[in-house]
Amino acid sequence: MADDMGFDDVSFRGGREFLTPNIDALAYHGRILDRLYVPPMCTPSRGALLSGRYPIHTGTQHFVISNQEPWGLTLNATLMPEIFQQAGYSTNLIGKWHLGFSRPEYTPTHRGFDYHYGYWGAYIDYYQRRSKMPAGNYSLGYDFRRNMELECRDRGVYVTDLLTNEAERVIREREGQERPLFLLLSHLATHTANQDDPLQAPEEEIRKFAYIKDPNRRKYAAMVSKLDQSVGRIVSALNSTGQLENSIVIFYSDNGAPSVGMFANTGSNWPLRGQKNTPWEGGVRVTGAIWSAQLQGRGNAFTQPIYVADWLPSLAHAAGIELPHTLELDGIDLWPQLAGPADAPHVPREILHMLDDEWRVTSFLLEHWKYINGTTSAGQYDQVLTYRELDDLDPRESRYVVEVRNSPTSRVLSRHDIRRMTQQRVMSLRRSAAVRCGDLQRGCNPLVEECLFDISTDPCEANNLAYSERHSEVLSALRQRVKLLREGASATGNRKGIRKADPALHKCAWEAFDVEIPALTPMECDYQGSPCE
Repeated sequence: MADDMGFDDVSFRGGREFLTPNIDALAYHGRILDRLYVPPMCTPSRGALLSGRYPIHTGTQHFVISNQEPWGLTLNATLMPEIFQQAGYSTNLIGKWHLGFSRPEYTPTHRGFDYHYGYWGAYIDYYQRRSKMPAGNYSLGYDFRRNMELECRDRGVYVTDLLTNEAERVIREREGQERPLFLLLSHLATHTANQDDPLQAPEEEIRKFAYIKDPNRRKYAAMVSKLDQSVGRIVSALNSTGQLENSIVIFYSDNGAPSVGMFANTGSNWPLRGQKNTPWEGGVRVTGAIWSAQLQGRGNAFTQPIYVADWLPSLAHAAGIELPHTLELDGIDLWPQLAGPADAPHVPREILHMLDDEWRVTSFLLEHWKYINGTTSAGQYDQVLTYRELDDLDPRESRYVVEVRNSPTSRVLSRHDIRRMTQQRVMSLRRSAAVRCGDLQRGCNPLVEECLFDISTDPCEANNLAYSERHSEVLSALRQRVKLLREGASATGNRKGIRKADPALHKCAWEAFDVEIPALTPMECDYQGSPCE
């Protein structure tokens, strides 16, 4: 899982500013997840993945859990790792959690993961593993653990490599063992680090993109490049240990990129409107790919709309795990469609993107109709925020297909191809993955009016059909469904931050502050000292 990666920041969509050969190879040899949808922010998106439920049913529908806030994903939810753990799997989380840590019972190893290596909170520095919340004057705090204990080894190692190293180790250790492996590699990339140095990558990686004029975009390209290399390393590790043929490998981003504003990373969601934390396609439609030797339709795009909560029942089906009848899910089992032939018929699908009554924002998809009422940040991020850079061309673009086929991922996956991945097939898939916008006919301002779009013909949300007499029954049906969903919504779990969470009161580390006794005298916290000492 990438963090805050833009919809257009993979080259299989047609971008040529920088290439992602390993991610592209996963998509071409497997299936492009063309219509993969997620909630538009970290906490609700991760909660939906692990619970199989809409955020309105887990109390995570409003904003995210900041490090200083004393709450977490509802303990009433049965999570995906618990289900796989009970079925005999070794369950592992490498990287980001962001579903609460104020009490031990909120943390990964208390929610079904046998093992966690990574961080509990929202983000960290890429080298020093510390984070400072942008509001409330909280101190800089260390946030990196092995299970419940602080982990301070390998200081100064770039965190994308650090997490990949650990994932490779876990994969190698599973070789030959009877327990099957459930591994969630939840990367920091491409989320920003702290405000004093938000975009970070190794200098030698940044130099590869010297042709990109914008220095921030250059750093972002390097961050994506390290993430792409991670995909190649994971696929190679599965192959070298003999586990690949019986594996399902999924790559996707937790939400759209924040191109501008808070935590801006220069990521691009072009040509979609909006960005992270908005109701538009740029916030909720993300890049994704899946590979498995079980997929009959390998080498094709999966155009069925799929929601992140669908992964729980779909992967349980794939693994032969029977889910309890008492388990309430909003996600549906799409494994027959994913694993079936390329022309498998679509399943009718509703997806609740956002229902946040504190911000008065609704974003809802029913089959190919999308309804929006209200927006975030007074509408300042509602437009198309980035455009493709045509002058900064990756020098490898002229030999694009060769670069993809020579990637570690392609060299491994090509052995399992149903049909050879020819240049013609690659370019055809790349063209088909490009999103084409319709003409702007009647725009929509969701602050003052309802918006209705036909996403099948208008993926860029340029033509508001809410005033069309011909669509009045559709609009009425969507309103009614949203009303029913609202009536069944849980209360939001958000709580205000509390002062005793401050790392300065816990030896400069983010701790389970609801149960840890704070120091009487705060410490001075910086990037240099180690909380482990």
